[in-house]
Amino acid sequence: MHFARPSAARIQPREDLAEKIRERQKDSPVNAVNVSATLAKNKPINRAFGPFAQAVLFEGGLSRRNVELAVLRMGWNCQAIYEFGQHTLFGRDAGLTDIEIFAVTRPLNQHAWTDEERLVLQVVDELYADDCVGDETWNASAAIFSEAEMLHLVMAAGCYRVVSGVLNSCGVELDDGVPGWPSPPGNN
Repeated sequence: MHFARPSAARIQPREDLAEKIRERQKDSPVNAVNVSATLAKNKPINRAFGPFAQAVLFEGGLSRRNVELAVLRMGWNCQAIYEFGQHTLFGRDAGLTDIEIFAVTRPLNQHAWTDEERLVLQVVDELYADDCVGDETWNASAAIFSEAEMLHLVMAAGCYRVVSGVLNSCGVELDDGVPGWPSPPGNN
């Protein structure tokens, strides 16, 4: 069950930081001004969360592609349009195609995922549904991924479940030029 999402920001981004954030992100594949300026309203949380999110996105050992598949799937499961839009940009930068990004929103059997990709998405689905990866999925995943990669995958999914909940609850609005939900292939 999903509750209605806010139609406007419940916590307004700090306008005094928007331009500074925009300048800092000018060479990035994303435009995350609104989330950055919203999280800046709580300095201790922002200061603590930033390094964790960066480690999850770029330093945990999984391929960037697999991390983005996990984040996109969790964003879709949580119906977090801001998350999905931002990570559409990150996903493209990590080599995902628009067809694959759309396929993240569909049942697993509707796209020709590799076994590895299917397991990444299945892990996310199980964490979303029950906050635990079942034995069958865990064992299949552990046959492909190292223990460090398994921790990274579970942390990526969990981290972006938290982020999705914050974005949804605060009503963080899409930044200029950030896509929302993907269109079916051929409908662009």
